[in-house]
This record gives sequence, C-alpha cells and structure tokens, in this order.
Amino acid sequence: MQSLIWLVVLRALEVHARPYSEASALKGRGIFIPVTSSVVPSVSVSTSTNGAASAQILPTPSAVRPDTIGVVFTSLKTDGLPTVQPLICTSIATPISRLLVTGPVMPIFNKVQADTASSNIFQPIATDSPPSQIGSRPDHPVARLGIKPQTSPLGTNKFYANFFLGSQSSSSWTHPYSLAWSKGGGTSKSWGMSVAHINDNQKVFGPNATANPPQYFINPIGIQSLVLSALELGNSTQLSTDSLTAFSANVNLIPSSGASPAITFPLVQGMGFVTAIYNGGTPVLQSGILFRSVTKSTTSIKPGITKFTIVLEDGKKWLLYAQGSGLDLTVVNNGLVQATSTFKGTVQIAKDPGEAEGLYDAACGAYPTTTELSGNVDGAKGSYTFSFTKGGLQNTTLLMFALPHHVASFSPATQSSVTKVQLTTTTKGKTTAVIADSWILDENLPIGIGFAPWNPATVKDTAFSGSTAGAIRDVAKVEVAQNMSEQSNLNSMYYSGKALAKFAGIIYTLNDLTGDTGLAQAGLKNLKVAFDVFTTNKQQYPLVHETAWGGVVSTASYVTGDSGVDFGNTYYNDHHFHYGYFIYAAAIIGHLDNTWLTANKAWVNTLVRDIANPTTQDPHFPVYRNFDWYHGHSFAHGLYETADGRDEESSSEDTMSAYALKMWGQVTGDANMEARGNLQLAITARSLQSYFLYESNNTIQPANFIGNKVSGILFENKIDHTTYFGANPEYIQGIHMLPLLPPSALTRTANFVKEEWDVYFSNGRAEKVTGGWKGVLYANLALTDPKGSWNFFSQGNFDGSWLDGGASRTWYMAMAAGLGGL
Repeated sequence: MQSLIWLVVLRALEVHARPYSEASALKGRGIFIPVTSSVVPSVSVSTSTNGAASAQILPTPSAVRPDTIGVVFTSLKTDGLPTVQPLICTSIATPISRLLVTGPVMPIFNKVQADTASSNIFQPIATDSPPSQIGSRPDHPVARLGIKPQTSPLGTNKFYANFFLGSQSSSSWTHPYSLAWSKGGGTSKSWGMSVAHINDNQKVFGPNATANPPQYFINPIGIQSLVLSALELGNSTQLSTDSLTAFSANVNLIPSSGASPAITFPLVQGMGFVTAIYNGGTPVLQSGILFRSVTKSTTSIKPGITKFTIVLEDGKKWLLYAQGSGLDLTVVNNGLVQATSTFKGTVQIAKDPGEAEGLYDAACGAYPTTTELSGNVDGAKGSYTFSFTKGGLQNTTLLMFALPHHVASFSPATQSSVTKVQLTTTTKGKTTAVIADSWILDENLPIGIGFAPWNPATVKDTAFSGSTAGAIRDVAKVEVAQNMSEQSNLNSMYYSGKALAKFAGIIYTLNDLTGDTGLAQAGLKNLKVAFDVFTTNKQQYPLVHETAWGGVVSTASYVTGDSGVDFGNTYYNDHHFHYGYFIYAAAIIGHLDNTWLTANKAWVNTLVRDIANPTTQDPHFPVYRNFDWYHGHSFAHGLYETADGRDEESSSEDTMSAYALKMWGQVTGDANMEARGNLQLAITARSLQSYFLYESNNTIQPANFIGNKVSGILFENKIDHTTYFGANPEYIQGIHMLPLLPPSALTRTANFVKEEWDVYFSNGRAEKVTGGWKGVLYANLALTDPKGSWNFFSQGNFDGSWLDGGASRTWYMAMAAGLGGL
C-alpha cells in the first residue's frame, strides 16, 4: 500500500491506494466530460470581439471542480526493485601467508601510445559483434510495448521509457513540461495526451512541511493542464513509439489496431512547445483544470498560423498555435473545446509565465525533431554542441529550454541567444528559454586526474615520505594476499566489479605509489586470474548479449525470475555502476601490463559500449544508455515503470563510471574515449554540484531543502532524502561518497565536504557509525581533512569491519596521504 495525498484547494484528504498505475489511480475522479461529434456548447458561453481577437468566455464552473491538485506519492516504490546494501558485508579473513615475489619487476609506467582526438570526439569504439564468449539471445523479460521496429538498438534508461513500460500511462518529462497518455483517466477521461507544467507553489514538502530541511519535495502528477486529443480517439486507442534516440522519440496515438496515427507527438528534451502533428482527424482540447476563456487572434502573426490564447481556471495562460489546413475551435463546456472540422497540420502549445507571448509568437511554427551531439577538445578546454534537427518552418529559429547547468556553461555565442523567459522544472530549478538552432557549451577538462590521489590544487603527484610509504606498504602486503578469486566470483556483477576494483587499487598503490613493484606484480598475476573468470564468461551468472533491446546483461533474472536480483542488472538497472568498476579495474591492469590488452580489450570495450556507446554507427548498442547529455548526469533506473520518472541514487558511482571511461581510454590509447571521459567528468561535476550536492550557496534547489546537503534519490519528478536500502544518515550521505577515487575531489569540493561533515558527522557522531560505512565516511573526510583521515586508517587498533568489502585500507591511506602531502 502506498500513501497518497490528494492536495485539494481548501483541504487535504489522505487516502490509500494500491501499487501505482496512473490510469487506476486517477480513474473515477471528477465528472466525465463527453466528446461528441456535434460542436454545440452545453453551457452558456459569452463572446467578445474586437479588432484583433474573438473570445469565448465560459461561466464559472459549478458541476465540475477544477483539478489543480493532482496526486503525490509519498512512499518509495520498491516493488521488483533492488533494496539491498551496496556494501559487501561478508567477513574477510586475514591471510595467513603472504604473496611470494618472483621474477622481474614491472616498470612503473607502461603506457600505450595514444592517438589524436578527432575533430568530433564522438567516434565509434567498435562496430563488430560482442566477443563470442558472450552468448546471444533474442528475448528479454520486459516486452517492448508499442515500439515500432527500428534498426538501431533501443534506449532503456531514457526520458520517454514510461511510454513503452507497464500501463504506458505514467508521465515523461521533457522539461519544463511533462506528458502522459490520459488513457481514459483523470478528470477529462480523455484518450489524448495530457500536458502539465508545475509551478513552485505546487511543490509538496514533507512529511513535515515546516521542517527545515524536509525529507522530500514532490511535484503532483495527474494534473491535466491541457489534453491534446482527437474526436477519433476512444477506448480502442493504442499508443506506439518510433524513432527512439538518446534525445528524442515520436509518440503516436492510434484510434484502433492497424489504423494510422491520429496524432504524433515529436518529443525532444528541452522543447519549447509541445507539438502535436494531426493526420486529418478532428482536434479536441480538454482540461482537468477547466477553461475560463478561449480567444482566437483575428490578426495573423505568421502566414498560415492561427493563434489562440487559453486561460484556465487556475488563472494560468497557455498559447496555442495551429499551422495547416485551418483550425477553428468552439467551446463546448468548461472542460472541452472542439474543432469545427478535421485538421491536417501541427498544433503547438506553450505556457506563458508572463511577458513571453512575443517570444512564442516569433518561434511558433518550428519544432525540434531530435538532437545531434558533437564535441571537441583542445588541451584542457572542451566543448560540446547540441544541434537541433528542425521540423515545420525552416526559416524560424527554435525556442528551446536550457537547464541551469547549461546556461552556466554556454559559449559566448550561445549566451547571446539566452532570453529572460523562465519556467520552473520539477527537480532542477528553472529552465531558461534560448532562441537558437544549436547550443555550444564549454567546459574546463580535468585532464590532470590520473590514477593517483588528486585534488584541484595538485600540480603533480605528491611523493610519500618514507614512513608513510612504509605504513601503506605494511597494510598492502596483507590486503593483496587476500583471495581475489573468492572475493570477486560472486552472484552479482556489481559486487564482483567492486571487489576487482578494490584489488586493482591496492596493486596500483604498491606499484606506483610505494614502489614495491615486485609485490605488485605478484598481486597482478592473481588479479588477472580473477578477472579472467569474467572475460571467459564463467562467472556464476554469465553475461549475455540480448538483441531484443540491444545490450549486454546478467543472466540472473532469466535464471531466477527475480527482476531485482543483482540490483536489476538484467533489467538495465545501474549498468554504469556495475560495469564502471570492471572498466576501472581493467584500466589499472592495462596500465601495469599493456600486453594484457591484446586479449581483453574487446571484452572491456563491450562493457564500455553497453553504457557509453557514443554513436549510432554501432549497430549493437544504444547511444549512451545511462549518461543523459541534456541533464548532465546519468540515470540508473532501468526497465521499470515509475510514477515519478527515472532516478539516480549514487552520484559518486556516476562520477566513477565517467572516470573509468577516461582512464580506460588513456590506457588503451583511445584519445577520443579519453576526451569523452574528461568532458563527461567536467559536465558531471557541474551537474552534481547544481542538483545533487548542496553547498550553502546553492540557489538552484529550494532554499529549505539544501540543508540536507545531498539529494538522496533524485527522480525526474521529486527528490527524496532517503535510499532504497535504508534511511540512516550514513546511508543517505554515504551513497553519494563511495567509491572514494581521484575524481571525488572534483565533484565533492572541500568546502562541501566540510559543510556536510559538520551537519551530520562532527563531534564524535562518525565514531558511532558501525560497519563499512564508517570507513566510507573517514575516507571521504580526506577531501577536507586528510590528516584526520590518515590518523583513522593508520591507527594500530584499526578494525577491519570498518571497511566495505569493495574497498581497501591501502587505498584509503594512500588517498589521505596523497591529499595531505604526508
């Protein structure tokens, strides 16, 4: 059971509902407003005409209540989702023996000669099939509902996924608007496409609304501001999608099986208008908020375009532009407006926040159909470009909405196209209207980050003192002798990857930071054996290349029937976390022995292609499964319908995945991959500091929420300061810390870490934390107090239970020493 809050204008009524389905949750609300073929007003409509416009003004509604409230889901939906701890909690025995050092020692640096980055760094990694040891199968547990066949693989973690999952009626967010198939539900009982935009004063804070900070803020769903429909759509309507890309999709509403679409909605992230392409049906406009007035402009703003101004009962103004065979609208009742004839052409709607009408007038008639991504680097400078493919009037410049992190990184040329028009988003502050057919965004690249401890002030790697190196070496001798194969051959790609990455970090520290190359070589031999279990696909749940969606997944859910097993890997949950650890470990192995790359590069590249394929030229994987270049961060949520949209819980593992790509590119000499990794890291840092990690001067998120210091789980529609596996402070804050690696200092500034520590862990509170989370907290402390972190990990009575089984005391000591110059 989930707790719902119906936020009513005068009072709140708390009820209970069954697990989420928008159609079932909203059905039965309000009064059904029938659509009829005759366009005869059923209420008394007054008209007013002047030289420029003709208005239809409705009476104050009496039988129907405006629904400006919607539904808020306060409980965290976990049905079928993984809810286990991200730490490896298995007790690790202290090795009785130590590794035997034999043979010649390795050179400290053994690097493949890098190629030169291309003028467009988004070049193919490979285009051949995955290695033969990864089997193939054509099926997947999740059906591809309504997806029209296409030659390219399907994005599984994209903004439009709710249109082909579950009921197909949960919302999708393009920002600043959300869209949902009404599917006969809601106040309107429409079968069209519901469009909503939520204002800041509609956000719900709780569970204690006056708390500072509150646990969550949520935007109501199910509000039908405007519904774009057609007379031909009824209870036989079907929804299909086509032309699915990383940035866009077409959503079609079809009157019945086998019929042509009545309406097609080209959806692109950041689109300035919601555009509906009518294919000869009779347009119907509905609203759950209800209409107050509908005014038709009698003067032409552009040849062939008809303009309507719509005021709803909440006082908000929307603009509608029609281009095509001619459109005239008649008000039928407070919730229904209908065209007087069939229509072939486009209808565009946009919400006017005030003083934006002239901007919309100038931009109407054109709409984006998709976005093309390109980028280049020059030393420590990088830039990427969104080029918007245009439909409609080709001589009209597009209006697109930019998120705050976009505006902050716009090139001077793009900055000149920024307007003062803003609309609030659900979880990312305010979007800003930009009049341009392309955007160029600039970033400073963290090219100095390597495998060694790093912070923004570091010019080069800091050498350890003799006593520091000796202390680290003493710990590493014990940890590197642990049974690597036993710890890594687990029933989870996530846990296995963490274990391999842990040992890779220990071996790197021995070789490069303490100079014990002989012991590092002995450890590397064992790490290669452990890694070989996976490259030969002999782990407990082998990988498979499934061609239904197009990706490499664990066979765990195929075998068990459990969609949440291995953190949902089979369902494309968390792939960038799971595979990021493997890629990072492989980068260290390749750094220490480039001969290893010959036999294993293709296997590792397959994981890279699964999470971060940069181009449509690769026929086996979708473009950027996880990282969303519009949002500037990844989404972990896989093939599960969800009321509040995609989410990401661990911003730090998101950072890790980009870092792994950078280092694998560097080690393999793939300059384009290294450049993409650097660029992705820079964008991620900017995005996380805007939306996930809150210093006291953050002005993007609600002022009363930033005291949480981190988001917890950031959804597209809400932010909930919790985790899927518990609500302890060390869980919520710590999931945004682990793993502690060189780029942690890029995303988690020293000032942020100190602020967070003071709020949650100072004055002895960290000492009271138990288990592996204690080690995570003190490793994170190194970012602001490296000496304090060093003292914790170097203490003589250190308890091994304070370590996550996927982390090492060796690396934590090395990180503290490197950051503190010890």
